[in-house]
Amino acid sequence: MNAPMPPVKNARLCIAGEKLARERVIEVRYPYTNEVVATVPKATVDDVRRAIDLARRYKPTLTRFERHRILMKAGEIIAGRRAEIARLITLESGLCLKDTLYEVGRASDVLLFAANQALVDDGQVFSCDLTAHGKSRKVYTLREPLQGVITAITPFNHPLNQVIHKVAPSVATNNRIVLKPSEKTPLAAYLLADVLYEAGLPGPMLSVVTGDPREIADELLTHADVDLVTFTGGVPIGKYIAAKAVYKRQVLELGGNDPIIVMDDADLDEAATLAASGSYKNSGQRCTAVKRMLVHASVHDGFVERLLEKTRAVRHGDPLDPATDMGTVIDEPAATEFESRVRDAVARGARLLHGNQRRGALYSPTVVDAVTPDMPLVKQETFGPVSPVIAFGSLDEAIAIANATAYGLSSAVCTNRLDVITRLVRELNVGTVNVREVPGYRLELTPFGGIKDSGLGHKEGVLEAMKSFTNTKTYSLPWE
Repeated sequence: MNAPMPPVKNARLCIAGEKLARERVIEVRYPYTNEVVATVPKATVDDVRRAIDLARRYKPTLTRFERHRILMKAGEIIAGRRAEIARLITLESGLCLKDTLYEVGRASDVLLFAANQALVDDGQVFSCDLTAHGKSRKVYTLREPLQGVITAITPFNHPLNQVIHKVAPSVATNNRIVLKPSEKTPLAAYLLADVLYEAGLPGPMLSVVTGDPREIADELLTHADVDLVTFTGGVPIGKYIAAKAVYKRQVLELGGNDPIIVMDDADLDEAATLAASGSYKNSGQRCTAVKRMLVHASVHDGFVERLLEKTRAVRHGDPLDPATDMGTVIDEPAATEFESRVRDAVARGARLLHGNQRRGALYSPTVVDAVTPDMPLVKQETFGPVSPVIAFGSLDEAIAIANATAYGLSSAVCTNRLDVITRLVRELNVGTVNVREVPGYRLELTPFGGIKDSGLGHKEGVLEAMKSFTNTKTYSLPWE
């Protein structure tokens, strides 16, 4: 195909609303063709320090109504430019238009929820005459923005939504944030900054810096004026941040190895539909993607037959073709890694039933059967469109397999038996259990996060992020 028209010739550093063209640049490539579609600045440590300093010296004074109005207007702008923004995300990520249009819709939801929460009074009142030693007083609470700056580091897999889940709660709570999006997919972050400035956000409340994380990340983690680090990404980097950002508040969302558990009473067509959607949506590049399919032995063959049917129906190819169901993964090295892991599983005794075909960053939907829990394909997080099927014989065995991983983010359960559901809700070591739905289902408002290597237990989602991004102050008054 011909090269796509570049959406941005030269994005510019956004520090406190200013835009400065730079000679040091990072090339942004369209994964489907590997062609350069844009360049963005390669920020220096001094740029990071300047952004943090400008943010620290600014004192936000936006009222709740003003924050609500800014976020609502930004949501309206994004909704009105949905097709344009979706195309931009496709060009930087290789995700198909169906996925990126959905992502833009989710981003509008985040802004709506954050705007509405900006209007909610977050205080509590406690009467003090509750015991014999009490007094006739009342204690009140209020939430205040952080004294210092928030730094946010986001990954490539949802170039807009991962960013907006950190920026929108920051705006709603009157904070100042310095954002470093993935150097692979930075364009949506710059676009969001432009939209928020257009909606009325003061420049110092949001700065965007792009650069080599090996060069600038430590400054984002250790600067004295940073109060909180929020990060979404891989476990090794998350643990590095936890060790490096000493005595700073941290919100770390670190991925998952999510199972779908198909019991013997499950509707197999529904289960296979959920499994395929959960495995292939967003090219499998979601922390909540279905990465292990645990299927009761008595329904194994019927489930696999239906899964293959749905997998073969997935149209993968040109991400800019509106009919495409699945585009590329983020780059060729990622696709090569998936191909290698599947070959390794086959060498260990698994059976390749469909796929494992690669051309550049284009990797096919893939079904692998007879997988065992000790294979690296499922022992580790495989962040791509691979459907590994593991058979089990009893509920005890399913729970043991599901929990035998370093991760604990989410899960899906296909059954109609309440006793099975309640046991799985109690015994699965995860942050979320979704019954007859994909592991990733949630509202943008609801708590989201995991345990073990999926994070520190602090939740994301608009409500929980707003709590993390604020300090609680109490004060008391006489009450005669």
